Order: sequence, then structure tokens, then C-alpha cells
Amino acid sequence: MAFDVERLLRLWSDPLPVDDGAAAAAFRELYADPVTVNGTPMAPADLVARARAVQHAFAPVQREVLSVVEQGDRVAVAFRMGGRQVGTWTTSAGPLPATGRECWLRVVDVLTVADGRITDIVMVADELGVLVGLDAVRLRVPADAGTGD
Repeated sequence: MAFDVERLLRLWSDPLPVDDGAAAAAFRELYADPVTVNGTPMAPADLVARARAVQHAFAPVQREVLSVVEQGDRVAVAFRMGGRQVGTWTTSAGPLPATGRECWLRVVDVLTVADGRITDIVMVADELGVLVGLDAVRLRVPADAGTGD
């Protein structure tokens, strides 16, 4: 049976129950407790906090699945997620105050699934591309760039 990627992404884009316990229960349906994300164990409450932060930063949160590949206990999902940035977005470069601009984050998640629940995630996202596009960071061009030196 194929893993339900759409159900997974709805947890991140659709409004969660107001009650934190009910929201955590929704995550427990698809995620192990704890789930390992890029080597760090995370409880359902941590995932709820992250999902609420995404939903606060972008309105509405939109998503587009680009590709799904399943083999054995692994599911690789390439997708875009974003929308109009209306709240502070916490990035690996630091918090970015609302810009009011449309932005899309490109993400690849490699999920390990056991008994229908995600036990491990390796996640890579192109935050730098979005931050450059929002003029939040500048790429420094060396003085000798393009001179052939």
C-alpha cells in the first residue's frame, strides 16, 4: 500500500486542531513518537510547534508535490511549500520578519516508514534560494569574479 503523502502534507498546511493534545494526536497517526529528523529525536508536540510556525508564517500555506518515489520502507518526496509570508519565518539564518511577499521553499524529504508511521526523516530545504529571492541575504561576489584570474 502506498504511503499517503497528501495526508502527511495536510498536517503542515491545513489548520490544526486548536487543542495541542488533539494536534499532537493527529501527528502521532503518521509519525513515530519520537521521530528522528536529521538525527534529532522530536516528539509530536515539537512537530505541532513547527507546523503552527509554518502556518503562522505563510497565508495560506500552499503546497505542490513534485515527485514521490517509494522503495521498500523508504519514501522520497520532493515538493514546494510556501505562500505569502505574513508572519515571522524562522530560518537557519535567523528569523525573517514578514515581507508580505510570495515565496516557495523547495524541499526533499526521505522518510523511513514502519507500520504506516514515519520513524526517520532526512530533510533538505533550499532556504538560501528563498532568502536571496526575498532580498533577505546577499551573495557576495569576489572582486576577481569573472576576470579569469
